[in-house]
Amino acid sequence: MTTNNLKEKILTHLTDNAGVSYSAEKLAHQLGMDDAEQFTPIVQSLAQLEREKKVQVTDRGEFEAVIKQQPLIGTFHGNDKGFGFVDYDPDLPDMYINPDHTLYALNGDQVEVKVLRPAKAGSDQGPEGQVTRIVEHKYENVVGEFKQATIGDDYIGEILLKDKKLSQYHFYVTDKGLKPLDGQVVTATVETYPSDEAPEVMTGAVTEVIGDKDEPGIDIMSVIYAHDVPHEFPKEVMEQANKIPLHVLPEEKKGRVDITDQPLVTIDAIESKDLDDAVVAWKMDNGHYHLGVHIADVTHYVKPGTPLDQEAFKRGTSVYLTDRVVPMLPKRLSNGICSLNPNEERLAMSCEMEIDEQGKIVNHRIFQSVMKSHARMTYKAVNKILESHDAKTMKQYEDLVPMFETMGEIHKLLLKNRKKRGAIDFEAPEAKIIVDEKGHPTDIQLRNRGLSERMIESFMLAANETVAEHYFKERVPFLYRIHETPDSDRIKSFVDFLAVFGIDVHGDIKNVKPGMLQKVLKDVAGTPEEQMVQVMMLRSMQQAKYSDEELGHFGLGAKYYTHFTSPIRRYPDDTVHRLIKWYEEHGKNEPAKDHWRDKLPEIAEHTSVTERRGIDTERDVDSMKKAEYMEDHVGETFDAVVSSVMKFGLFVELPNTVEGLVHISVMKDDYYEYSEKHMALIGRNSHRIFQMGQPIKVKLVRADKDLREVDFEIVNPEEAPKTKIRVPRNDEYRGRGRGRKGRTNNNSRHENNNGNYYRNTQGKWRRTHQENGHQNNRQINRGQTRHHNNSRDHEGVRRHH
Repeated sequence: MTTNNLKEKILTHLTDNAGVSYSAEKLAHQLGMDDAEQFTPIVQSLAQLEREKKVQVTDRGEFEAVIKQQPLIGTFHGNDKGFGFVDYDPDLPDMYINPDHTLYALNGDQVEVKVLRPAKAGSDQGPEGQVTRIVEHKYENVVGEFKQATIGDDYIGEILLKDKKLSQYHFYVTDKGLKPLDGQVVTATVETYPSDEAPEVMTGAVTEVIGDKDEPGIDIMSVIYAHDVPHEFPKEVMEQANKIPLHVLPEEKKGRVDITDQPLVTIDAIESKDLDDAVVAWKMDNGHYHLGVHIADVTHYVKPGTPLDQEAFKRGTSVYLTDRVVPMLPKRLSNGICSLNPNEERLAMSCEMEIDEQGKIVNHRIFQSVMKSHARMTYKAVNKILESHDAKTMKQYEDLVPMFETMGEIHKLLLKNRKKRGAIDFEAPEAKIIVDEKGHPTDIQLRNRGLSERMIESFMLAANETVAEHYFKERVPFLYRIHETPDSDRIKSFVDFLAVFGIDVHGDIKNVKPGMLQKVLKDVAGTPEEQMVQVMMLRSMQQAKYSDEELGHFGLGAKYYTHFTSPIRRYPDDTVHRLIKWYEEHGKNEPAKDHWRDKLPEIAEHTSVTERRGIDTERDVDSMKKAEYMEDHVGETFDAVVSSVMKFGLFVELPNTVEGLVHISVMKDDYYEYSEKHMALIGRNSHRIFQMGQPIKVKLVRADKDLREVDFEIVNPEEAPKTKIRVPRNDEYRGRGRGRKGRTNNNSRHENNNGNYYRNTQGKWRRTHQENGHQNNRQINRGQTRHHNNSRDHEGVRRHH
């Protein structure tokens, strides 16, 4: 055996047994080279490998392979004080990066890091590291207001950045691009990033003028641009859309089941124009119920690989903002041929279900159809029929009233069945922001979620589960909507939190089931703690996403789940429709399955990302408009509830869902100390206590639309309850009057109103109520909400708009 072959054999063995060390004698035995004359070449080869730094000698004089560690890559979360954290592993504490070691990374950058100091065993103190390379910048473009100024010889002005996380940076505009007017809102490409020479400066050229900053609607457009949401359809997309007929052609009906004689109806909000689902129901002769859910067949018009399809994939979802929609499809489709408008023939994908007296789906059929909606119903009208039994409305729709009553019965059976299996139902209030013709918010109203909204939710859930289960059992590649079991550490943190308030969780928390959490919500229903518990429960959960693997839906307590019912506004639903048609046409053999197997992971990943982008955009517009609304109410007092307690103050929520901060610096009636164990601020002298869920009266002292911040102070703090709890000296926060951000150190991460963090008992930094709780509330499942005025996510969790 040659020397090189022997070295390769030794190295392969050591590498295959990484972490195990061998003496030369033991290695020779492992390699089957026990002869004396073979031993010397082994020792010589080990010596060469050591010089080449491919093996190393342990403290025991044994040899082991040198395994090159893969670089740690993560997301940088910056603080405006200069330090930051890198989230590089969901199961490990974030890595602290001090200001000298950030390499001037910006918030959201993908960075490579090395560990300078590992996490301390038995402590909640995470590791400390250093950014060694910026892998990918988050910000390639910026949005803001242009200000003319002479800045040296190379710059024509400055952009006042709209992104709050970039507010401490200057962006100087070069003369290489457009030359906007003072006060115009613009986008610019980033050409240079912060560096040693200019640590707080970025530069670039203006590429587009959005409009004047005072022009109605420009504020929302700024958010759309900031999140890089595609909002203008390319010419070729519109040309393709305009060629699509506005009515169903005779040849398009061939091979489809004609159900135009069935009394299908759509039930949506009054404002809805994209009607993508119709329902029908009746009592069967065997005592069971027939439920038909019929969905617009978008994929008949949006063919794979066409400009329409490519743009829909790029967008991934429609984005519903305060006074507008950024649609996934052009209006000719979304409001026209694909919308199930009354008395118009439409092509549909249908799921018919037979439901027994226990709410179990005992039979089903999935097929392509031709349908006709017999009435365009609204939630309001159906609620008048089913809830208030309004005589005038019942007379107007007398032919349909018996069917609506049957639907109500089916809903009750389905709901009972879902609750039996443990589905979690959140009842968080949801707001609708009312704006005038200039886009200025004039009111914030709570949405009413009545029986009809819940009923449609039940029907869409049933169809989604039925389709998912059908194709899972067919053992074919498919696209699923999954919501994984919560991380055990997060659940433990949640249980510890509940224990502080005397709330028990029954069951094995190491094997948490949705029914355990459902029971908690049932126990706190109607109590002051209800909203607080819901928020903390949401924090403990995973985010829902799309996947080519069926991992179940924890929140719904469902083994099988997909998105089938909203193809006008969600690309995953279109993919599901295509899969159904594909297997119907090509069968379920291996070649047919191979066609989709490698495509689905990319579709799942991309649509999960675009969904996240849409949610973030909606959240930012909501918080901006809520702050703008509150600007008109500075100095007024409000009833509120404490929604989060931090070392630096309290977050409070008003009945209209507006949230704001009571910073500890304005709590001047006492010196308040933070008890992490009780998640409370406690007055050192007065022993007053402020905890989550506590009613409180506050005065609005500041609202800032651009920063999306709302600040309050407590009215009559002496009315707060008192406690016998004493804060130990090592558990206190000596933080009076330290400005909005609170005090920071190597293991603190106090952010402002839109970027707060809390630490759980495992030392992993998690976002607080403002950021994480509300994102999760939307994200656990955006579900089937079909328009921005729908009050409910049909997967069981509200969307906040």
